[in-house]
Amino acid sequence: MRVFENISQLVTLESAHQKDGRKLVPEDLSIIENAALVFDDTQIIWLGKTEALPTQYAALPRHDLSGHTITPGIVDSHTHIVFGGNRAREYAARLNGADYEAIAKMGGGILFTMKHTKESSRKDLFDASVEKIERFHQLGINTIEIKSGYALTYDKELELSQIIYDLKEHFRGRVKIFNTYLAAHAVPKEYKTSAAFMNEVVLPLLENLAPQKIIDAVDIFQEEGYFSADDVQRLFIRSKELGIATKIHADEFNDNNGAGMAVDFSSLSADHLMKCSDENIHKLSNSSTVATLLPGTSLFLGKPLAPARKFLDAGCKVALASDYNPGSCHIDNLLLIASMAGPLYKLNQAELWGGITLNAAHALGFYKDGCIKEGFSSNVSIFKANTIDEITYAWGQNLAVPMENILAEEKP
Repeated sequence: MRVFENISQLVTLESAHQKDGRKLVPEDLSIIENAALVFDDTQIIWLGKTEALPTQYAALPRHDLSGHTITPGIVDSHTHIVFGGNRAREYAARLNGADYEAIAKMGGGILFTMKHTKESSRKDLFDASVEKIERFHQLGINTIEIKSGYALTYDKELELSQIIYDLKEHFRGRVKIFNTYLAAHAVPKEYKTSAAFMNEVVLPLLENLAPQKIIDAVDIFQEEGYFSADDVQRLFIRSKELGIATKIHADEFNDNNGAGMAVDFSSLSADHLMKCSDENIHKLSNSSTVATLLPGTSLFLGKPLAPARKFLDAGCKVALASDYNPGSCHIDNLLLIASMAGPLYKLNQAELWGGITLNAAHALGFYKDGCIKEGFSSNVSIFKANTIDEITYAWGQNLAVPMENILAEEKP
């Protein structure tokens, strides 16, 4: 155990937790000033004002955190980190006026990423992903969901899921990795129907991966030209039988009832949701399924934003995530995305921070994360700032201080 004392602000989100992350107001940040925190490697032992620190903890290693703000650990609950190549040329072409068809003719799009991912060795993909995760972590992000889905062949998708598991082991104790199986990301051209690809790759590979206990959830991109409602039903039914949680890319380009299906299957989250119907917003508000919004994707592509206030005002649990990927959102700074989303979505401070901590943790099924409370996870993020307001205000500035940097100063 150890003690952090004289913390300028300890942002606990205890009131937000009591409200299950819904209809948050600024006071739900539940801030303690000049705070102390007693914790070990797994959980919070005690928290309160520094002057109220019980004498029983006086002999523990102590760190003066004056001039620092501590929040629940920041969670990026939707990323596609493992891929080969980059699509910088495609992004420039889009800025210069090229449409999707023109980009496809020049060899761009998801097929470009598939080609380069397949051509990349397991070691190269792992090493490149380590560099990306280190960059995320230096920005204060302590939990990252990573999806497979950029190979779309049985053998290479198996390898991608194994790489993500290897990353989880590599970062254990520093960054929590959540491994999501997304072979149902797109349908390769050699398959005439999505059902054929489901039969030959997605479902058989799921049967292989399930007993290995290396994947944490199953995801699918339900959209016209990708995967149908029938595909979702088949995948989710089998996933539930195997005891694996589900997530869905839902209602991004069209209202496909993806959010409604997510609720029906008690999925952890439904993500994107730009075209989600009012009926399904109401349905989400009466469920535990988190509505994960991805503002960076809309900004990167110049597309309309999801109707965030509809979800929030209806009482949905709303998370914000980066959707970091090579084609539609090459932004790895979730704090920057959240700060920009504040005025764009008309978020208050508790909605903003609850979206990248409490509700984002719940979108991954981590119900002891996202709130600083006795008995909860000691996964916290630390910032060189006197107040949480300074962090939100500092768009694009990195004020994060990794926990290991502070602990490295501890005397043996």
